[in-house]
Amino acid sequence: MSPGLPKRILIAEDDPISRRMLQSFLMKWDYQVIAASNGTEALKILNHPDAPPLALLDWMMPGMEGPEICREIRRDPDRPYIYVLLLTGRSQKEDLLKGLEAGADDYLTKPFDAQELRARLVVGQRILDLQHHLLAATDELRFRASHDMLTGLANRAAVLEAVHREHARQLRDGGSFGIILADLDHFKAVNDTYGHLTGDAVLKEAADRMKSSIRTYDTVGRYGGEEFLIVVPNGDASGTAAVAERIRSAISERPMITESGPVSITASLGLAISTIDAETRDLLRSADEALYYAKARGRNRVEPFDPRDLAAGLRRG
Repeated sequence: MSPGLPKRILIAEDDPISRRMLQSFLMKWDYQVIAASNGTEALKILNHPDAPPLALLDWMMPGMEGPEICREIRRDPDRPYIYVLLLTGRSQKEDLLKGLEAGADDYLTKPFDAQELRARLVVGQRILDLQHHLLAATDELRFRASHDMLTGLANRAAVLEAVHREHARQLRDGGSFGIILADLDHFKAVNDTYGHLTGDAVLKEAADRMKSSIRTYDTVGRYGGEEFLIVVPNGDASGTAAVAERIRSAISERPMITESGPVSITASLGLAISTIDAETRDLLRSADEALYYAKARGRNRVEPFDPRDLAAGLRRG
């Protein structure tokens, strides 16, 4: 629950007078209140994907008691956390310990002071805010670990992992898959002529055009510099070539719009198709050779790997 978002809370209380009193307090404190009159109804609300993150549960209720609800919502460790405050007339330490062991975060004995209740809820909301920021930071770290920060594409390690996954799938299920190495032609000239900020803008736009040219289950990643690697699951020679041609066309069909003005650029692409007995490094090497052929044969073109080119001596010197 981040600052600026509505404060949402569930109150579960079977006594209608107590329920209305709680609702009045909470609305005065700017909470959006969802009310339940029994434990079964409360659990149904808390099991909803859009459940409120705060819950104020009476211990004794028809259908299901507060501690039972706590145990149920704590069974799934992956669900969004719900901060639970139990309201109870019990004051024995053994009983209160049972409530906490069931999964409640805090408790308040009846009759309670309204300001004490407000203070306990402020603590609960603070914990939820801290958890929200921690999860957001974790997601950001996870994203940074697997994505290129300039283009937003998968980074080199992540796209290579996609190649390894496809190879493992091929060994298990058969079939084939393709990979494409794409390199922006004469990209150094863009940096030298317009500067690196414009070069970065061209890279980002090229990445966006690549993403829009592939299928939802293909993977495109920044392989290094101005070079990109695309993984085409279940791709044969014609299907992989079609993906590569869409990418080539999308990059070259119109100039990239930058703060330095429109910049025209093309891409050369080399592709290779997996074989059941080939290692992934061999597949990458074949795509790299095919990319070299595309450069040597005039750029702005797609070339499949062809062993005959090796025999003819058309390869890196």
